[in-house]
Amino acid sequence: MTNDALSPRPLDPPSAGERAAQILALADPARLRLMSVLATDPEGQYTLPGLARALGVPEEDASADVRALIDAGLLTSQPSASEPTFTPTADAWIRFGRVLAGTVAESTGSANTLTTATGAAISLPPVIQKIADRLAYRFSSNFSRETVQKYVADSYELLRERAHVTRHLPSLTSRFATDRLGALAAAHGLELNATPEVLFVCVQNAGRSQIAAGILRQLAGNRVHVRTAGSQPASAIDETVVEILDEIGVPVGADFPKPLTDEVVQAADIIITMGCGDACPVYPGRRYLDWPVEDPIGQPLEIARQIRDDIQGRVEGLLRSVGLHPFPSGPDSGATAR
Repeated sequence: MTNDALSPRPLDPPSAGERAAQILALADPARLRLMSVLATDPEGQYTLPGLARALGVPEEDASADVRALIDAGLLTSQPSASEPTFTPTADAWIRFGRVLAGTVAESTGSANTLTTATGAAISLPPVIQKIADRLAYRFSSNFSRETVQKYVADSYELLRERAHVTRHLPSLTSRFATDRLGALAAAHGLELNATPEVLFVCVQNAGRSQIAAGILRQLAGNRVHVRTAGSQPASAIDETVVEILDEIGVPVGADFPKPLTDEVVQAADIIITMGCGDACPVYPGRRYLDWPVEDPIGQPLEIARQIRDDIQGRVEGLLRSVGLHPFPSGPDSGATAR
């Protein structure tokens, strides 16, 4: 069934004018280089003097280009302790991400040593290196081998240290890194689709967020992409949560608690937090909701069921708010866990 609210449509005159202004702003080589510096170093915190140094231009020239890009809706400033820093807007990533981002040089590290996304060099088991090699091939059209290796190493460390995963660590690393690289590609405009991306975040990613995600997948099928994360992820999904979802025919499937990472937030259109405070970073162009839902973990079964039903009502309301009607039960082609 076609969802008119999400189907592509021709540009109206104001939208066409806005995008033409953005294209005109990027047609200047100096501005294009400035945006490319920011797009290829998403972790960088560039102030105006820092941008001028990176580009090798006078600060007044960089200032004029920054103002033009902000006016075109391609750049936004973020407050910091000293001077404002600059980052591409959601429009810049979505509309021009492929133009701005190039490839990175290949890694020259040793066979069993990888560098994490935070820059730490760690020795990894051979099986994790094999995962990095396989994903480097899979994502070769979007990312360099070095970038993929960093995300694999970082995912391995996050699961091993932060989430305290002890079982099936290699397979979970593969799935976690795959999901993060997919989110990174979506956030940078390298893979475009009209399907809404929803991210549920709670503390342990073992209760509320898993209930919400499971129910949304069941009610929306492949019309919505669903991800989950936790600010302090547990080692496994709570058994009571598995039980109360099974009671209503919602499978947990192969999902597992995952740490909250920056790229899954950037990839999301709708971000729903449940009791995790301000752990979730805020990016422009996203819809943020906070659901004050009680934690079902450790609760009697009857209370946990009430929490489940509360979450289901909220999920149904969320679907209606984006112009979708809930399926009475999950279709065979339902969305997969992310």
